[in-house]
Amino acid sequence: KNLNRRRAAIAFTMMDMKQAGLSLKEDDLRLLLAANVHIGSRNCNESMRPYMWRRRPEGSHIINLGKTWEKLMLAARVLVAIENPQDIIAIGLTQNSQRAVFKFAQHTGTSYIGGRYTPGTFSNQIDKRFLEPRVIICSDPMTDHQAIQEASLANIIVIAFCDTDVPLRYVDIAIPVNSKGRHSIALM
Repeated sequence: KNLNRRRAAIAFTMMDMKQAGLSLKEDDLRLLLAANVHIGSRNCNESMRPYMWRRRPEGSHIINLGKTWEKLMLAARVLVAIENPQDIIAIGLTQNSQRAVFKFAQHTGTSYIGGRYTPGTFSNQIDKRFLEPRVIICSDPMTDHQAIQEASLANIIVIAFCDTDVPLRYVDIAIPVNSKGRHSIALM
């Protein structure tokens, strides 16, 4: 019930996006294709099926870039609504995402967690490293599952870059991308 209220609070229609001039342009599409954002894994989770366009002959799934763009614009609207950038934490625990998370935090003034996530960061108030963000951005929900689970317990909005084989449990805004590719994570 609480989750539905949160999702309804951050939802918007396609008409709002077109009126604001945020539709997918040809240059943006070329960048997404060049970074292989559309290439998914061989497995597809049932919760990610609405974001798939089709399956390649060799078995890997192709992600619908129109839906990727819609979710990216939704996430951008949520991030813009946060007044203090320190209330946003970017998390990247894989080797490919650590540099991208650091650069994102450096350019936007947000906090970041790269390398290893310490359990209890969002839930243990006694800990010195306790953080209370309003939004977290995860590069891969499979590796960042501990942070996502703690964020859901603390009622924190979770934005995640999800590949085709990722379950969407505890993720509020799932952006369908190739979360294993270095260039696709860097572009996103």
